[in-house]
Amino acid sequence: MTRIGNRASLVTGIVLLAAVYGARSDEIQPVDSDYDRVPLSTVMPGYPEAARRERIEGEVQVCFDISREGFARRVAIRRSTHRFFEKPARDAVRRSSWQPIPHPEKVPSIKACRTFRFTLEPVERDAV
Repeated sequence: MTRIGNRASLVTGIVLLAAVYGARSDEIQPVDSDYDRVPLSTVMPGYPEAARRERIEGEVQVCFDISREGFARRVAIRRSTHRFFEKPARDAVRRSSWQPIPHPEKVPSIKACRTFRFTLEPVERDAV
């Protein structure tokens, strides 16, 4: 599917979700890398007000290690389209948690990445 087709599908999905749930039309969508750890609590970042005012959309990929206790460690931005989104994405990963691993069990360190897509619904102008 083309980038424009993907964008149209995403906008349609956002409009439908907003209509069903009565929520704001802004969306932040997390996409996780493949890993075996079960998330207990996934915290979503807030849409930065400055980015909303400027109508800026973007994407941030945050990579981190998951400790045995289920917390994110060594959180770092791997890729970002705009600096506005980096701090909220990094803070959201730090506040999230995963299922702890029992102590007798031996597992290697798990590196994970989470991508947050910050999108806004287009605003239609009233006919003048």
